[in-house]
Amino acid sequence: MVGVTFAGSRVIAMMVDVTRHQPIVLVSPAMGIGSRYYQSLVAAFEARGWAATALTRRGFELGAPQASRGQDWSYEDEIDDMAVAVAAARSEVPGRPVILLGHSLGAQIAAGHQLNRVPADGVVTVGGALPYHRDYPWGGLPILLMGSVIVPVLTGVFGYLPAPAFGGPGARTLMREWGRMAVTGRTPFPAEGSITSPSLLISLEGDRLAPESAVHAFGERLFAPESVTNWLYRHADVPEGASNHHIYWARSSAPVVDRIVGWWAAKAAVTPAGEAAQ
Repeated sequence: MVGVTFAGSRVIAMMVDVTRHQPIVLVSPAMGIGSRYYQSLVAAFEARGWAATALTRRGFELGAPQASRGQDWSYEDEIDDMAVAVAAARSEVPGRPVILLGHSLGAQIAAGHQLNRVPADGVVTVGGALPYHRDYPWGGLPILLMGSVIVPVLTGVFGYLPAPAFGGPGARTLMREWGRMAVTGRTPFPAEGSITSPSLLISLEGDRLAPESAVHAFGERLFAPESVTNWLYRHADVPEGASNHHIYWARSSAPVVDRIVGWWAAKAAVTPAGEAAQ
């Protein structure tokens, strides 16, 4: 019995040691999308030996309250939720690298987290940009109209942003903050300094919601240049049956996951795990 117990303890210790060196990816969903949408993305990471989980998005989880006149939240609330998730991931297996993967709105929240909370060890953004209209082709007139007219008017009338408006049903405060960002380019969270943790910013060719120009502007405004790796997921790189669409890439994510795993392997060789959080 003693020998069996000892052998079992060694196996458990070895498993924990291996897990400690594997990153855990926390996926922060896009606007209007719940965590369940990312099940196949989580599975793709797990198939490569990584751990991953999709964080919840307020207002878009099954059975959770939706935005309404009486249900409201802000970017700050979303950033707080992310900080809790990062702390929980670190406490589960101390020393394991934690990587934030922000999709669209999730990328903005991840940036706010890295600038204002104890940062994760790495950041990946997919289709992530500030919605500042000047970073978009033709002056971003649709985004400017959304931010300056549609969001203020609808949230004023209804107390939240109703569907089918972009992002609806959206929380009044968060959508107004998004709207001000679209008009002014100023983030709804403090943005002093730059994000210095290793960061992979992924653009999707032909993406109208986050064109390559806006993704690069996002990186230039909020990230330290030496921390950033940019990758454009081109149409030519999309295998049969997959997609590099702003939303649908997550359902056929093998090329994106492979790129992330390769990027982190290269960065991990020169950036000790946990360095960004010290």
